[in-house]
Amino acid sequence: MKTVVVGLSGGVDSSVAAYLLKQQGYNVVGLFMLNWEEKDENGYCTAEQDFEDVKRVANKIGIPYYTVNYAKEYQERVFKYFLEEYSHGRTPNPDVLCNKEIKFGPFLQHALELGADYIATGHYCKRVDRDGKVYLYKSHDKNKDQTYFLNQLSQEQLKYTLFPLADIDKSEVRKIAHSLGLVTAEKKDSTGICFIGERNFRQFLKTYLPATKGKIVDLSGNVVGEHDGVMYYTIGQRRGLNIGGKDGYKNDRWFVVDKDVKTNTLIVNCGECEEMYSKACIVKEFNWITDQMTEPFTAYAKFRYRQPDQKVYVTIIDNNTVRVDFDTKQRAITLGQFAVLYSEDGMCYGGGKIDEIIR
Repeated sequence: MKTVVVGLSGGVDSSVAAYLLKQQGYNVVGLFMLNWEEKDENGYCTAEQDFEDVKRVANKIGIPYYTVNYAKEYQERVFKYFLEEYSHGRTPNPDVLCNKEIKFGPFLQHALELGADYIATGHYCKRVDRDGKVYLYKSHDKNKDQTYFLNQLSQEQLKYTLFPLADIDKSEVRKIAHSLGLVTAEKKDSTGICFIGERNFRQFLKTYLPATKGKIVDLSGNVVGEHDGVMYYTIGQRRGLNIGGKDGYKNDRWFVVDKDVKTNTLIVNCGECEEMYSKACIVKEFNWITDQMTEPFTAYAKFRYRQPDQKVYVTIIDNNTVRVDFDTKQRAITLGQFAVLYSEDGMCYGGGKIDEIIR
């Protein structure tokens, strides 16, 4: 009997993933990862409640469970990167790096050392084995597909990974959890960045990255307000600018168009404008999941998780740098975010960080 170590998060998806693997005849072991130990301003740590739920789920479906503490590794490999990117005015996605550096890094290594044949997670995506290689495809439930967050995985990491929810809709997952009486059946899906939780994002960031107030200017350079620090704002943002009505401007919403970290200046516009759109981007540190492309090709891209696929044309600059030209101009492309590429049938080529925006 083959052994699978399942990353139990305390959520419904990983709970049902563990149950399905046990039903398929695997020897299933649950492992809870503690990646963040800090309590919020109310003295509450969500990890404590999550582990209580893990214990209840594991006991209910009849599998052993353990906990491992990766808080130190998370600080060094994920949170440090998160702060560095924001300090340079970019907008990082720590969840992508957490998958690469923690869940499929020391977690995978620990599972193999325990004698496991595979690890498994509650991600919505599909593993396809073909010609001696492992391919990553979108899940059956396209609304929940999470391949975007797995764009940095390698062949070696995928080789040891199972995705039990590949062909199941989220609604079916909740039905299974209800039928088993699992405590996680109606548990709310986690959203946003795990270590921030329900806290105010800007207030959280200020505790680690104190910033200097500066000018908010329009596209002509006219000062229209004051910001708390350019690192706290993202391209396309319209909330929290506190500009209000201004004489000489139309009665419309203000949007962040650009930011200049060197001069600590936030650039905005009253209403949507051409400057918020771009025609291409340069993507660096591109990770090819299976086969590295060498010739230009047509693909479909996501520049943020919930975005519908966008048709693009990809040119290879070097081994890990590509230029992505958009079939249709894209709004609010953001430095530091990940551009993830797909084939027409849903295979994930991989992804990399947006390093330059071409308007």
